[in-house]
Amino acid sequence: MAAKTRYNLRELLACNGSKVLENKKSVFVGTGLPMIASMLAQKTHAPDLFIIFEAGGLGPLMKELPISVGDSRTICRAISASSMHDVMSLSQAGYADYGFLGGAQMDMYGNLNTTVIGDHDKPKVRLPGSGGANDVGSFSNKTIYIIANQCKRSFVNKVDFLTTAGYLDGPGGRERAGLARESGPYRVITQLAVYGFDDKTKRLKLISLHPGVSVDEVKQNSDFEILIPDEVETSYVPSENDLRILRQEIDPTGIVLGK
Repeated sequence: MAAKTRYNLRELLACNGSKVLENKKSVFVGTGLPMIASMLAQKTHAPDLFIIFEAGGLGPLMKELPISVGDSRTICRAISASSMHDVMSLSQAGYADYGFLGGAQMDMYGNLNTTVIGDHDKPKVRLPGSGGANDVGSFSNKTIYIIANQCKRSFVNKVDFLTTAGYLDGPGGRERAGLARESGPYRVITQLAVYGFDDKTKRLKLISLHPGVSVDEVKQNSDFEILIPDEVETSYVPSENDLRILRQEIDPTGIVLGK
């Protein structure tokens, strides 16, 4: 991001992630930026956003950022301090409107890898693994990804390991695998742009460019062809109020957002 900007990359990602979330909807969130984006949405345009945590926190109203999905702060003013079993059961029953995940690799159909880079038995990099990501991506009605480093190593033709199912091999892939017809990846947010998926082909499609980013940069930083519409919007730019909430209320110590 250019030096003259008043926000950093993580703040931009968090704000654009928060804008995807709607009031009076539920979101199953992972650790880090998905957590921050959900908290920001709840503190701004979506006060009745219902946040779900894997370890059992249901509907919290958090004052500050938890360090993980099992942190005791995930049950602050919650309606329930439940269990992983109950949370996964609710998701399987269709009660999670959104799932919100991070990822290391993704292909054109939104299949996600958070397990290994390279060969599974002798990987170049061992990643954190699924945790609940496979369940979140399988059961949530719509899944949002944040991939902070879009490049040809992260936007790949084929993921090295399929951790979380996107649209698998394209149209009808999820249905053939036994997943709900209306579920699947919905938005992808990177350091360059915000993406969605084409209704017919299920391929990744550009929605908006972050300030100062060109379509050529988007193309150059992907190993597969991204669908480019005739009209491309400009991504949401953090407001002063957004930045105040992020820096003073949600993550004042800069654990995730940095200083």
